[in-house]
Amino acid sequence: MDKKILIIGSLGTLGQELLKIFPNATSWDRAEIDITDEKQVKQKIAELKPEVVINAAAYNAVDKCETDVEQFELAKKINGYAVGYLADACTKMNAILIHYSTNYVFNGECEGGYNEDSKPNPINKYGQSKLLGEQEILEYKNLKFYIIRLSKLFGKKGVSEMAKDNFFDIIVKLTETQNEIKVVDDELSNFTYAPDLAKFTKNLLDNKHEIGIYHGINETPCTWYEGAKTLFDIIDKHVKLIRVNSDEFSRPAKRPRYAILNNNKLPKLRSYKEALREFIKLIRKN
Repeated sequence: MDKKILIIGSLGTLGQELLKIFPNATSWDRAEIDITDEKQVKQKIAELKPEVVINAAAYNAVDKCETDVEQFELAKKINGYAVGYLADACTKMNAILIHYSTNYVFNGECEGGYNEDSKPNPINKYGQSKLLGEQEILEYKNLKFYIIRLSKLFGKKGVSEMAKDNFFDIIVKLTETQNEIKVVDDELSNFTYAPDLAKFTKNLLDNKHEIGIYHGINETPCTWYEGAKTLFDIIDKHVKLIRVNSDEFSRPAKRPRYAILNNNKLPKLRSYKEALREFIKLIRKN
């Protein structure tokens, strides 16, 4: 891959893994660009003239944007309208745009999961903001793009101030103060390991796959409870896990119950269990 690549959101959990895969890429985070500023986006990208723009920047405070009007507006700006600015800039330069979306664009009523061409219908405001970004991209008929949907991202925590602990980080921290942990067991979806997603992205570019929507998730869908149990089996942690329904927790945003993403277009990624073992080895070294 000898194309001139720009990675936006380079200090996040995914962004830092993309930089390992594309070491010669230009890396921008919030200090270098405000993607919600349309004029700045178009000017800076026109000056840089990248051949590929990878947008790993995102707003992901799911519950906060559900109840706070200002936060929802911010989510729409970052996840939605800003993607349109990038799409416009890339169209004018004939550059490829890669953007990451989420399983939360679906309502979670399909037990068999969702294909790349399934019709989105989000049930929370975060999902609405991410769908807005997809729609912005699809408005540009001459744009070369890859929309990659993922779910339950985990990996080494990014250094961006907006980076959050992943699910496994949170569970491990809870074991330091609790002898038993309640974990939701009625929401089914995939985990996505950030290094595997970065490789998935490179595969799309290197092999010049057809433009469109892809599902870049690790195989073996599971509930949050099953994910926690797998974690404890790997680290040999003896803390009691208690299965609970999602209504046990008071969360403002509704979650899709069945949010499995089916990868029908590319070779399947490895099971999240194998990826999790790799992740555990990594964090134990550091």
